[in-house]
Amino acid sequence: MKKILLLLTLLLSLQFSTVSAQTQIDVNGVTVPRKIEFQGKTLQLNGAGGRSKMWLEVYVQALYLSQLSQDSQFIIDSDTEMAIRIEITSSMVSSNKLTKAMNAGFEKSAGENLDQLRPRIETFKSYLSDAITEKDVFVLAYNPLDQTINVFKNEVLKGKIQGFDFKKALFGIWLSNKPVDETLKKNLLGM
Repeated sequence: MKKILLLLTLLLSLQFSTVSAQTQIDVNGVTVPRKIEFQGKTLQLNGAGGRSKMWLEVYVQALYLSQLSQDSQFIIDSDTEMAIRIEITSSMVSSNKLTKAMNAGFEKSAGENLDQLRPRIETFKSYLSDAITEKDVFVLAYNPLDQTINVFKNEVLKGKIQGFDFKKALFGIWLSNKPVDETLKKNLLGM
């Protein structure tokens, strides 16, 4: 009996160590890395989920933090390294549709600061204006040292947007009290 219990314990511990050692996870058919590097720091996957529009999966998004959290307001207000990774999963997504959706998200998230942020929002949208194809990956990474959002498309830096207020509005698109998708917000928070 002791040998059987010992064997079961060994098998279970091996199974759990294999799971925790995975370097990526699958979210709706998209391979999402558990960690990403930014500015020499390792950011950990906080949560991930898919965004659907009219029954069509349009992208898979992941939130990476230097300190994991399920508190959306803490994340929005945090002046630490963090990133959003978006992988396009539908050929129906165009740069025009993506920038239009970002605009609507900023309107919800920025509130009364929208007019002040408008020039930076327009610059940000210009970084998304290239043709978009399925499997394109965008990383929107916040650097607290110079308080910029770094916009990468397929690992190429498209540009930077200045301002902690912009960072808060950007992350608020998905994490505020009025997120673009409540289910996606819960997934990003790991709930």
